[in-house]
Amino acid sequence: MSKTTTDPTPPAGDEDLGAAGSQLSTAPEDTLNVPSLGVIGWARWFWRQLTSMRVALLLLLLLSLGAIPGSLIPQSGTDETKVAQFRKDNPTLGDVYDKLGLFHVYSSVWFSAIYILLFVSLIGCIIPRTWQFVGQLRGRPPGAPKRLNRLPAYTTWRTEAEPEQVREAALALLKKRRFRAHLADDAVAAEKGYLREVGNLAFHIALIVMLIAFAWGQLFKMEGNKLIVEGGGFSNTLTQYDDFKSGSLFNQDDLDPFSFHLNDFQGTYEKSGPNRGTARTFQADISYSVGAYGKARKTIVKVNEPLEIGDSKVYLTAHGYAPVITVRDGKGDVVYHDAVPLLPLDSNITSSGVVKVMDGYRDAKGERQQLGFEAFFLPTYTPGNEVSSTFPALGNPVLNLAGYYGDLGVDAGVPQSVYQLDKSHLKAFKDGKGQQRENLRPGETMKLPNGAGSITYESTEEWANFQVTRQPGSGWALAGAVAAIFGLAGSLFIQRRRVWVRAVRGDDGVTVVEMAGLGRSESAKVPEELGTLADLLYDQAPGAPDPDEDSTATSNPQVVPAERPGK
Repeated sequence: MSKTTTDPTPPAGDEDLGAAGSQLSTAPEDTLNVPSLGVIGWARWFWRQLTSMRVALLLLLLLSLGAIPGSLIPQSGTDETKVAQFRKDNPTLGDVYDKLGLFHVYSSVWFSAIYILLFVSLIGCIIPRTWQFVGQLRGRPPGAPKRLNRLPAYTTWRTEAEPEQVREAALALLKKRRFRAHLADDAVAAEKGYLREVGNLAFHIALIVMLIAFAWGQLFKMEGNKLIVEGGGFSNTLTQYDDFKSGSLFNQDDLDPFSFHLNDFQGTYEKSGPNRGTARTFQADISYSVGAYGKARKTIVKVNEPLEIGDSKVYLTAHGYAPVITVRDGKGDVVYHDAVPLLPLDSNITSSGVVKVMDGYRDAKGERQQLGFEAFFLPTYTPGNEVSSTFPALGNPVLNLAGYYGDLGVDAGVPQSVYQLDKSHLKAFKDGKGQQRENLRPGETMKLPNGAGSITYESTEEWANFQVTRQPGSGWALAGAVAAIFGLAGSLFIQRRRVWVRAVRGDDGVTVVEMAGLGRSESAKVPEELGTLADLLYDQAPGAPDPDEDSTATSNPQVVPAERPGK
């Protein structure tokens, strides 16, 4: 039986492997000597990633994608009614959208995070590039390379002019062609196209201006609407608006102090042809004053021609009709008299609304009641078409009314729309046919049954809706957009390029002129421009005869691509 023993002495040749042998081993190492970045190292790495071009483009893409749901999904800051209807129709999806902030995209946490990161990324990209560019402007173009014939565009010729004369002529020529040029040893170094980098920086700065303007406008904006019947007025206070929206940092003290009065509204329409019913004249004649004691002035507000007062703009946005209604009780006393604005339903201003008599009415028995009337208005009624107007102007106006009595629900403390009627606690006035509904023309009266009173359609007024807006960052946003376009155009179409002209005396005593050009990117314009410069300089320093040619022969400069090494 044999015994096996282990010899502690390594076999021959292992000593020769040494450290190399240990490096070739596939056995796992106990520890890996990976240097630790530390807090400062990780902060630098994160900053470099954030300020890189690829991250900036990624953030810009995310910002664009994030704006898509803000356009497709109803937003709470724009239309609360549509948001409420969406939640009602899609309860499960509505809860998901609420958690993701999709009903208020532009003020959500995730959109703000993308916005701020993009802002920081642009600033981190611009500052070092600006500092580097300023250093380039303060410095001089670099001197000529030792071997100019290796550059993409190159030409040479011999001349009998002195080297100093050639260099001086080249310096004057390049400066005349708006190059930054200087003498560097035996050559002239010149550079042109700095506006390319200016355009690039301008584009990025313009993006920052647009981001700031957008944020400023969202935080301090305001927008309010007011419907005014002819003869009515408006004062720019918060309580006067029908609806009002503002940015989170807007203060009501920032409202510009002004008021105006709607004197008259004029609207005319095409009466025939393919554009029948299209508005020809759509304007409001108003009187306005600025401040508490401002002098009244008259002006006309048209569509897309707003009235500008301070930082506010007053736009004319809509128009409709307001029938003048008079309601009397059973004793014949007037309990309601006012122009009732009705909302348009179509382009021919077929309109609907309600009349609410909340106080002062008593029925035939002397009991207090509240009245409500559903109103349906046709500016131009055509017999046979009972459901819509056939023309937007007041051609043959008809007001259709249906009356109700009881409790309107306005005393319950729950807000109601002035254009809708809550009929849950109301009863309809009924005649012998079951329900009373009549068409009235101006001046006609509908008698309510059982001596309950009457309602009269007196005449028709017109109303106009005005939108008062204040967008403090719009001017800066426009300036940023224009600057971004010009900056991008400059960075795309202007090329940064360098030109060198070397003039030295050859071995035979004749001056040798070399010219070369180099662009930041491949372009056919660099050889063309160098050829033009060479022709102009050749006129001042004409070519000398070659030693092996006839004395009358001269070599004209020709720009040729340089041979690449190894070819």
